[in-house]
Amino acid sequence: MTLISLDLQSRSGKTLAKLDVDSEDTVGQLKKKFHAVNKKYYPARQRMTLPAKEGQKSGEVLKDSAKLSEYGLSSGSVVLFKDLGTQIDYSTVFFFEYFGPLVIYPLFFFLPQIFYPGQKALPLDQRPLVQKIAVAYWMFHYAKRIFETYFVHTFGHATMPIKNLFKNCSYYYGFAAFVAYFVNHPAYTAPDETLSLVCFALAMVCQFSNFRCHTILSNLRAPGETAYKIPSGFLFNYITCANYTAEIWGWILFTIGTHTIAAGLFTAAGAFQMAEWARGKHKRLQKLFDGKDGRQKYPKRWVMFPPLL
Repeated sequence: MTLISLDLQSRSGKTLAKLDVDSEDTVGQLKKKFHAVNKKYYPARQRMTLPAKEGQKSGEVLKDSAKLSEYGLSSGSVVLFKDLGTQIDYSTVFFFEYFGPLVIYPLFFFLPQIFYPGQKALPLDQRPLVQKIAVAYWMFHYAKRIFETYFVHTFGHATMPIKNLFKNCSYYYGFAAFVAYFVNHPAYTAPDETLSLVCFALAMVCQFSNFRCHTILSNLRAPGETAYKIPSGFLFNYITCANYTAEIWGWILFTIGTHTIAAGLFTAAGAFQMAEWARGKHKRLQKLFDGKDGRQKYPKRWVMFPPLL
């Protein structure tokens, strides 16, 4: 047991607290001690880093589970603090992200008189089959996402900044209304029915494939484990982010099945964001599993969307 005194500073260099801790304490315990000094900054709101070394833009982020001694901290060492802002549970954010589209899209289908004033909408039983299948597919997708949020997904972080709730909800709610407006419009011209049926049948295959990928990721680590592991099995034997592959193909087929530009824009926007995430994850896994010093070598795989990426 070695007691040390750490100088906790803001990024501007202002000392926020002098904390006496055991060098064998974890970073998580350090955060709790700072919270005891300043109640505003609960642990999930804190990010602690080492000062940047020469040539670095920023210092190493301290992991909650790591011991202070692992970072070579001693009495007088400086630890930098960043306020991450008000936090909210990941599951809560995901629920509101997905609940909105689940409700918004069918409103355009069931209540056209509200959204298309002056337009004469056909009775429900006379609507094109494509519109009926599209609303069912859309609702299934977001109901599945809510189910996965509470019963499948495991989150690497417990919380995220509350501002993300408004940003993410704006994206999902806006696109839900945008796509629903055009697919359910009274003047909508349905494409060939057989083509649409084939597209939506294949899209459902993508939905279940996506679910299978998510269950593989959820079972990747044993309870309590936090280290990165290489996903394997099913599509992960060939693609790093196979869950994104199935997701994107599902929306591509939705776009073809409905023949709407709005759905195509929604698909393109989602694919662009997922491609950024996928590249980052692929590079991170390649770096972690480099085959050196006894480490496993990351196998050659597509990033997300063979043969393009």
